Amino acid sequence: MPQTKEGARKAVAKILARDPDHFKKLGRIGGKTPKTAPAGFAYVRDTDPEKFREISAKGGFISRRGKAKTSA
Repeated sequence: MPQTKEGARKAVAKILARDPDHFKKLGRIGGKTPKTAPAGFAYVRDTDPEKFREISAKGGFISRRGKAKTSA
């Protein structure tokens, strides 16, 4: 990843030398939504309340655990 403006210019020039339509293709992909069902935590919450409750409880349990105790 370029760290300076000059580096960014060189990177863009290299990309465009390889494929002049690179950014056009990238923009076309970025505007589309996937054909499959959406995934993620919010989707589970909206579609299956029981599954949401199960996942939430597991997360809460993990966050409330203390440090591991070592017996000496």
